[in-house]
Amino acid sequence: MNDIMNKINKGTLIVVGAVAAVIIMIIIGISSVHSSAINYYEKVTEAQSAIKVEEKRRAELIPNLVDCVKDYNKYEYETLLAVIDARSQQSGEVTDELAQEIKNELRVIVEAYPELKSQTNYDELMKELSTTENMIAEVRKNYNNAVTRYNVYTLHPIRKFFLSITGYERVEFEKLDYNVSEDAPTNLFD
Repeated sequence: MNDIMNKINKGTLIVVGAVAAVIIMIIIGISSVHSSAINYYEKVTEAQSAIKVEEKRRAELIPNLVDCVKDYNKYEYETLLAVIDARSQQSGEVTDELAQEIKNELRVIVEAYPELKSQTNYDELMKELSTTENMIAEVRKNYNNAVTRYNVYTLHPIRKFFLSITGYERVEFEKLDYNVSEDAPTNLFD
């Protein structure tokens, strides 16, 4: 009789242990689904933050660069006017003979003018504009990818069921469109 009771007790213990193990695995699985949903949510909010950082960078950097280019253009323009004015005052009255001599000298003088840097400044500005806009496009793309991953994960029927058991409230994120944003720089040299 003891052998029968031992077998029943061992059988009961095995069944109870198996049931407990299954319950623990379900709890761990549900908790894992909940943790993963939070992880995907955080990736979306991180991507949103990256967009704001890049747009702030653009809003602060581009106007400053444009102002620098404008100031240098003004300086260069004033310098050239001063050189032309100084040379014209050296000659006094302009006669036909003097005009021909000035034309001949201008060919030589043109080569002696200071090196102009405005084109280089414009090139650097255009390069920075392109780099900045590419960075913004990249972080927006990363955001849309994060939203897709979040939506795919949280809308899966089984995970959606487990998330509802834990009380997780799904957040609706909208993907960004690629229309020109309202804060994109325009008319920079007005």
